[in-house]
Amino acid sequence: AAVFVSAESHKIHFNNKCGRGTPAIYRNFQKLNNGNDYTHNGRLDAAIAYLDTGCAFQGDGCGIVEMTLINGGISSTDISLIPNHKFSVPISFKYTNGCTGSASCGNANCPTTQAFHKTDDYEAQRQCNKNDVSMVFS
Repeated sequence: AAVFVSAESHKIHFNNKCGRGTPAIYRNFQKLNNGNDYTHNGRLDAAIAYLDTGCAFQGDGCGIVEMTLINGGISSTDISLIPNHKFSVPISFKYTNGCTGSASCGNANCPTTQAFHKTDDYEAQRQCNKNDVSMVFS
């Protein structure tokens, strides 16, 4: 009998509407992309994405999106403006491939339902329990 195994895969698409900057994804202090869309095979734990417009290492000085994308559990994503991060360009994300959660931050005072400003702004988190969930960032 044939056994079919589906490998875990998460696709990240960037839609840069700013006309400047380079999309970046980091995990464990390593850059995962070269400004292009990115496909990660396997779990993507504790990664960050941001539009590099002159940000410091790993997005310091800019707004970031924090994400953990996993199969067989709960994926979680949020926008963070917690210092040393701050608003730099409008940022948004949405889940694709099975979930509909999204968040958007258009200015430094966007509501805590859309972005973390301090460590306990939990209502800014968006979760998904579908396998192979993917993301679009704008």
